[in-house]
Amino acid sequence: MIKLFRTILFLLFAGTALASEQPFTQAAFDQLQKDGKPTLVSVHADWCPTCRAQAPIVKSLLEQPPYNQINALRVDFDQQKDVVKSFKVLKQSTLIVFKNGQEVGRSLGDTNPDTIETLLKKAL
Repeated sequence: MIKLFRTILFLLFAGTALASEQPFTQAAFDQLQKDGKPTLVSVHADWCPTCRAQAPIVKSLLEQPPYNQINALRVDFDQQKDVVKSFKVLKQSTLIVFKNGQEVGRSLGDTNPDTIETLLKKAL
């Protein structure tokens, strides 16, 4: 019980920014796709508890080889509605991975480190 409590506290107070994450711009995304770079698009809302739980997991993975090759872009769910719509995202806490300019996987509301890692592998 104490371990669970500590984990919850960590997730609540952990920073929400990802290691190599950049704010989403269409130009940056288009260039990454044109270059065939592995890309993670994270649709995030600061008020979302699931997003806050995902952030330290994704950050940790993106700091480790081979996932440190993945370019991460964060879409603000509340402020970038046109981008959210263009990716056909219905809810925040959506993770989408691209490889060689094509979407190869997505998840919604996932906070399991193993399945998030499996998703990131698809980009490599």
